[in-house]
Amino acid sequence: MTLRTSHEKPVYVRLRETIADAILSGQFRDGDPLPSVRALAAEQQANPLTVAKAYQGFQDEGLVTVRRGVGLFVAPGARARLRDGERKRFIEQEWPAIRERMARLGIDPADLAERQSA
Repeated sequence: MTLRTSHEKPVYVRLRETIADAILSGQFRDGDPLPSVRALAAEQQANPLTVAKAYQGFQDEGLVTVRRGVGLFVAPGARARLRDGERKRFIEQEWPAIRERMARLGIDPADLAERQSA
């Protein structure tokens, strides 16, 4: 996993995005163990409390489960829930800005679809 480089976001948010990307890409599947707080902190050169805060957010959302004495695991259905949330965020927040920029640049979406299939 690699921490996204967007520095305008707090570190724990970037950690959450990194973990979410790993789950979405299949690096971690439902039921798989996640790196320990200390291991991920060392890997990402982050404070363990910051990693714990990122993991806590996933726990609060039900995306990870804790097995006492064993560790954190990706909850069943976490990948699907993350994907649905990302799709919704893209359609509602990112796509309007992309569509607007395409219009400013005179880019026809149909042309892009043709390029993709060629």
